[in-house]
Amino acid sequence: MLQKIISVSAMAMIASASLAQVNTVSLNVGEAKTVINKNIYGHFAEHLGSCIYDGFYVREGNKTIPNTDGVRNDIIDALKKLKIPNLRWPGGCFADTYQWKDGIGPKNKRPSIVNRWWGGVTEDNSFGTHDFLNMCKRIGCEPYLAANVGSGTVQNFIDWIQYVNYKPASSPMALLREQNGQKEPWNVKIWGVGNEAWGCGGNMKPDHYANIYRQYATFMTDWTNSDSLFRVASGANVDDYNWTETLMREIPANMLEGVALHHYSFVKWSEKGSATDYSEEQYFATMKTALRMDELVTKHSTIMDKYDPKKKIALVVDEWGGWYNVEPGTNPGFLYQQNTMRDAMIAGVTLNIFHNHSDRVRMANLAQAVNVLQSVILTNKEKMILTPTYHVMEMYNVHQDATMIPAKIISNDYVFNGGKIPAVSVSASKDKDGITHISLVNIDASKPQDIVVNINGAKFSSVSGRVLTSQKLQDYNSFTEASKIQPAIFRDAKLSGGQLQVKLPPFAVVVLTLK
Repeated sequence: MLQKIISVSAMAMIASASLAQVNTVSLNVGEAKTVINKNIYGHFAEHLGSCIYDGFYVREGNKTIPNTDGVRNDIIDALKKLKIPNLRWPGGCFADTYQWKDGIGPKNKRPSIVNRWWGGVTEDNSFGTHDFLNMCKRIGCEPYLAANVGSGTVQNFIDWIQYVNYKPASSPMALLREQNGQKEPWNVKIWGVGNEAWGCGGNMKPDHYANIYRQYATFMTDWTNSDSLFRVASGANVDDYNWTETLMREIPANMLEGVALHHYSFVKWSEKGSATDYSEEQYFATMKTALRMDELVTKHSTIMDKYDPKKKIALVVDEWGGWYNVEPGTNPGFLYQQNTMRDAMIAGVTLNIFHNHSDRVRMANLAQAVNVLQSVILTNKEKMILTPTYHVMEMYNVHQDATMIPAKIISNDYVFNGGKIPAVSVSASKDKDGITHISLVNIDASKPQDIVVNINGAKFSSVSGRVLTSQKLQDYNSFTEASKIQPAIFRDAKLSGGQLQVKLPPFAVVVLTLK
């Protein structure tokens, strides 16, 4: 009898353990109401390393690399496919040393400058305002101009706005623009009022920057276009909640459209490690830092809610991504790094976090677009490759301007060396055609994850999907093996009534389409 009781108890324990291995997700389609702003999928192009020069821009007259006005055609095509909604330029730290008037007019008459922040290289200003704004027009994205507050003046800022936005003959700056070959204005709406004012933008204290911001914001608009600009204040460094508190308290709501936040994922700031030759311990530490984005967004949003309960002001995460040591043999100031499946994991979980906080996070910018940090594109002379991060963002762009479906998840833990983080990340949305998309990420480096998705408030008859994974976590696309990692058809999702059963392989990103 005792043996039978023990056997029954053992069976119950086995059943319980088996049940615990299944992750559960509950989607409440009827509660979907918040739109995932497409601007969450923004990118960043700083004058840093070979992001602009020898990245985007290979100069007019280049006979080796197909280009239009010096900008690579293959990069334009790739970013169009990615459906990038906005592109931030010229920095970053570079923005607060940049004098925009040096980058207009005949290129052979533009003064050279030293890029004091990134490698101390000399730039000839051949890529300037016209080049960037016309490039954005070709891509089909909104330009996001980060203006010089740290070493600039209010008048210089006003002149730039008038130069790019005022109608012909409406101001001296508009006339100057016309003389330089652009009659019609570009109508730039998104403006950053400085960058990292707490650091490279001036080492300011929050109350001082709040006053500086108020001064600049006052002169950015006039009585005729006061609602036309989206002004982004230089926001907090990671968990500096006092910075956000001070800005929200000291800046009137009618002078502010967005507050920035910067957060990078790495092993340790002092020991970032290799971008490709990393251990599972380093991977785990990096993913733990990446997942912290949820905590940061939540806490900064809570502060913003105190002063802006109707959520009119956006939280703008305009710098995020993985940051590692530069590739061996490259300039340390150029921040050139490879891009592996670890970066695909960072991209997947971060975008899921943004989706799930889309009531407050309405714009973000991956750092950076080409050849710098967690880039989506790498170039080497005439060659160009798409990184795993590119493929995640392409798979995920089905969520742009779709309505977020609230998702509740009970996730297994990914356990390593006594530490643990959730193994599964998820977000979901319904687009204007009624199609539902679910994004799932298995962070675990070695274990597959079984997931049961319970769908409430909708019925579907078919499911299809794509998956991004590889044989090794450290795998990447190279100039000799450009397609090693790319999306493939996903077949391990089964739909039965209002329930979906999914089996995710280790370190994988999956996007499902339900109709």
